[in-house]
Amino acid sequence: MEKITIHIDGGSRGNPGPSAAAFVMTDIKGKKIYAKASFLGTATNNVAEYSGLIMALEASKKMSIKQLTVFCDSELLVKQINGQYRVKSELLKPLYNRAVDLIKNFQSVLLKHIPREKNVQADALLNKALDYKEDIEEKTASKNTNTKPLRLGVLISGGGTTLINILEYIEQGRLNANVALVISSRTTVAGVKRAKNAGLNVKIIRKKDHTDIDKFSKHIEDELANANVDLVIQAGWLCLWKIPHRYENRVMNIHPALLPSFGGKGMWGHHVHEAVIKAGCKLSGCSVHFCTNQYDKGPIIVQRTCEVKDDDTPETLAERVFEQECIAYPQAISLFAEGKIKVKSKRATTVD
Repeated sequence: MEKITIHIDGGSRGNPGPSAAAFVMTDIKGKKIYAKASFLGTATNNVAEYSGLIMALEASKKMSIKQLTVFCDSELLVKQINGQYRVKSELLKPLYNRAVDLIKNFQSVLLKHIPREKNVQADALLNKALDYKEDIEEKTASKNTNTKPLRLGVLISGGGTTLINILEYIEQGRLNANVALVISSRTTVAGVKRAKNAGLNVKIIRKKDHTDIDKFSKHIEDELANANVDLVIQAGWLCLWKIPHRYENRVMNIHPALLPSFGGKGMWGHHVHEAVIKAGCKLSGCSVHFCTNQYDKGPIIVQRTCEVKDDDTPETLAERVFEQECIAYPQAISLFAEGKIKVKSKRATTVD
């Protein structure tokens, strides 16, 4: 290959604090050919960003690539490398010099600044390295060869039927994942008993035990981070919580209707099915979407449909919708595990 595109990223939790750097290489057709993240220990954001660039350049040199287009969400780094800003920091000067020396090995290197929301894959990879505190490497264009199962954190508020469905997919070898943590917003629901009977790590985090939503959300985030969760699955979770940056586009929810219709606050369970029947819809179904800090507003990943029959009740329709949920959620999780979901302009698309 003579020409490739690279997305790089670096960041620390503390500045300075635990840090990591990552890059994702794609060919001219947009297929991932190689990706790597390195856990750097304690460093600043700027050091991590430069480390990501150096890692990408060194890997490209070994692969005898001739032309590079590099995208980075650090405006400072881009302007320094492009000669628009001087490097004043003594900490960054050696890294800057190393990057400039490496660039001389290529016919052309075009470095461009992009907003963070367009750097999703590199950002997700570096956060995974931060969570695991170790390096991660992905080597193929066609599939993700990171053999570690995806670590799931499952949020429940009720019976845990969606959790059990996911566990069945895992046990049958149809989903390369494991459930690292279950968080319930209620103490006595059946889902807690089911999760414990399955030998899972269960935490009870009730909203009423916290003075405000920020403390409630931080408690959830801390437990997820401690369990090194890659992807958060809301499975009948009924509490709004503030999703932190580290879990942006890493929290999924399944809604028992075809969003954007019949979504929003108060639209859950039988309320949704009652509204669908009342509206006279001929089709209903389910939607798996990434969560934002608004009810049912995140990018839609997978939708599946089912018929609404003339004699349906909310209960009979719910059964038919749940059949589709049992297929759609594992499908969405698999797409995430394989790195096939791309979010652009608030829209989720799948890539080969």
